[in-house]
Amino acid sequence: MRLLGNIIVTGLALWITALILPGMRLGEDGAGIFAQILTIAVIALIMGVINTFIRPVVSILALPITCLTLGLFQLVVNTLMLFLTSWVCSLFGLTLEFDTFWWALLAGIIIGILEAIVEAITGLGTADERA
Repeated sequence: MRLLGNIIVTGLALWITALILPGMRLGEDGAGIFAQILTIAVIALIMGVINTFIRPVVSILALPITCLTLGLFQLVVNTLMLFLTSWVCSLFGLTLEFDTFWWALLAGIIIGILEAIVEAITGLGTADERA
């Protein structure tokens, strides 16, 4: 259930960010609504897998520079994970594109904020309290 919640939260954040930012493209423009929802769900799943397995390794390797920049380098790590997600999505024929590095950086910031807001409001993506 937690995996499904994470996919929903990430998908919502990706969709809203794509609506806000003109430098980010998500999915095909002429596709039907079901195809767009499916595309966003698959991209959110790919992003979740990358953030689960690759991001911790990159964060540990970047720890010295992150400490030196007082944590600001994590924004660059977020951006690199978005670019990696974009590359993996292109291998599967899915569209997640950014015009420049700066659009991807801004998208990473907005996605992080939106994920935190949606998780706080709905409780999706958080671990069950009952154990």
